[in-house]
Amino acid sequence: MDKQQGQRTCLYDTADLDAVLADMARQAAGLLTGRKQIAIVGLLRRGAPLAEMLRERLARDYGLSGLPLYKLHVKRYADDLTLLHPETELTESAEQATLNLTNATVMVVDDVLYRGHSLLKAVEYLAAKNPLEIRTVVLVDRGVTLLPIRADITGIRLDVAPQDIIECNVPPYEPDFRIELLQPDKA
Repeated sequence: MDKQQGQRTCLYDTADLDAVLADMARQAAGLLTGRKQIAIVGLLRRGAPLAEMLRERLARDYGLSGLPLYKLHVKRYADDLTLLHPETELTESAEQATLNLTNATVMVVDDVLYRGHSLLKAVEYLAAKNPLEIRTVVLVDRGVTLLPIRADITGIRLDVAPQDIIECNVPPYEPDFRIELLQPDKA
C-alpha cells in the first residue's frame, strides 16, 4: 500500500518512544501486580507488536513473566482514516472462540484511540468471556472519541486538526518505531 501524500513531521522517534513505553509498562505493572491470572490482547495490526513490547518490559523490569498474548483482528478505518467498515468488524479465530478468560485481568493494547469504535468492539467481545477486569492501553489518544470508552493507560495524547492523521510506525510493519503527523495534500 502506497503511503498517502502530504507533509509528514516526526513527532516522536525511537528514543522518545522507548521512554514512553517504559512509563506505560510502569503504569501497567501497577495495575497488574498481584493479579492471579493476566492476559494481554493486542489489536491487529500495530497494537499486537506494541502489546509484545509491553509484555517484554513487564517481564524484564517487573517480573511479570509468562503472560499469554493474544491477537485480535478488529477493523473499522484504514491507516488514512478512510472508513472501511460501517459496522466495526471483528474477526474471531478458532483459538479465540474457545478462549477462557473467566476471572482474568485482561489488558487490551492498541496503537491509536481515535473515535473509539475498534477499542469498544474489542472490549465488548472480551467482556463476554467473563474476565474479572479489562484494562485498555493505547500508545496515542487523539482525544476525539465518540463512544463511552477511555484508555486506562495512554502513552501520549495528541490534539491535532481533524483532517490530520497520526501515523504510528511500529516494527515489524515499518522499519523504525516512530510517530508521525501527516498533513494530507488537499485534493
